[in-house]
Amino acid sequence: MEGGTAASDKRLLVLGAGPAQLGLLEAAHERGLHVIAVDRDPLAPGFRFADRRAIVSVEDEPAIDRLANAERIDGIMAPGIDFPVAIAARVAARLGIAHPLDPPTAQAATSKLRQRERFADAGVPHARYRVCSSLAEASAAAADLGFPCVVKAPDLQGQKGLGFVRDADALAEAFDTARGLARSSVVLVEELVAGREVTVNAFSAGGRFHPLSVTDRVVAEPPAFGVALAHVWPSELEPDELAAAVQAAESAAAAVGVREGPTYTQVLVRPDGPRVGELAARLGGGHDAELCEAALGIDLNRLAISAALGERLYDGAFVPDEQAGGACVRFLVPEPGVLEAVEGIEEAERSSGVVWVRSYREPGHVFGPLRRGADRAGAVLAVGDSRKEALARATRAAERIRFVTADAEALV
Repeated sequence: MEGGTAASDKRLLVLGAGPAQLGLLEAAHERGLHVIAVDRDPLAPGFRFADRRAIVSVEDEPAIDRLANAERIDGIMAPGIDFPVAIAARVAARLGIAHPLDPPTAQAATSKLRQRERFADAGVPHARYRVCSSLAEASAAAADLGFPCVVKAPDLQGQKGLGFVRDADALAEAFDTARGLARSSVVLVEELVAGREVTVNAFSAGGRFHPLSVTDRVVAEPPAFGVALAHVWPSELEPDELAAAVQAAESAAAAVGVREGPTYTQVLVRPDGPRVGELAARLGGGHDAELCEAALGIDLNRLAISAALGERLYDGAFVPDEQAGGACVRFLVPEPGVLEAVEGIEEAERSSGVVWVRSYREPGHVFGPLRRGADRAGAVLAVGDSRKEALARATRAAERIRFVTADAEALV
């Protein structure tokens, strides 16, 4: 990597300071950059790695524009969350600074509908879907696609507006929820594709797609549809299935137009071939970059930072230096209620193979039932001689951690 300005003189604006941005913010801090972090939550855990905190919504583009100008930034990025990816690209374009994505590509990457349109044009395998603006249209679409099906708001992130619909009786509520939350006036009704879920974490440089880690996604049951409970490496896919999943992710990136920077692609693997679920032109929000480094020795966070600053990346940066036989991120799920204390973290951190333990919330935070990724309370990253050992170590460490909560209603 190379750049003309000393690292300590470079100023990086990061949109988001929540759990999904922790690894990137820590990497930027360790590199010696001047980090400005934006988040509407004054207690966001990533703020501890920032030189300046801006209590601003990551979706407030005019405020972010003013901040970027005032701070004379050298780079801007939105790791771990979708919607601000397009904001970051537009702000960079207006400032005339380097950015891995141009605004049209970023916009396509953050719209589920535009993605699917590009997938269809390019022949990328993906789930069948219908665009619906009324319950009647949604009912006809579900009848055609079959139950169970999935209802989505096309312009939201983090499982917001996402519904798993078992039968016709549940469709109206899911449609009303998705449309009520969507920024647009339409929702997507999509077929439910059964299959093994994997995540392909990759990085594109100079138009070349570099697949890095492929992890198995262990997901929660509905109503927490699509919420990952663990990412486990290496995937248990057969070699030909693995190659097909990577090819599908590469085709998806090409269809959307991503030529530079990280991509995070969820792929469903079926006996008749893979289907692309979602592509995000950013780092994954489930500590995927940290898992990649623990598994392969490739510092995906630092690669993403370099791309955001317009630094040159060499092919050697994508060559694995395998660190472990297996690696696992296991998420921590609390009981609902008001958080009073977190116990057992030190014991868990001392467990064999544990790289780190992260607790996302401070006492006073109110946890609800598990519905979205934001309802998770923390995570454990562990390594081992095999995927089985890494998963077992992460699970044992997680079992040592207790989130002490009180009944929220009882405290009122």
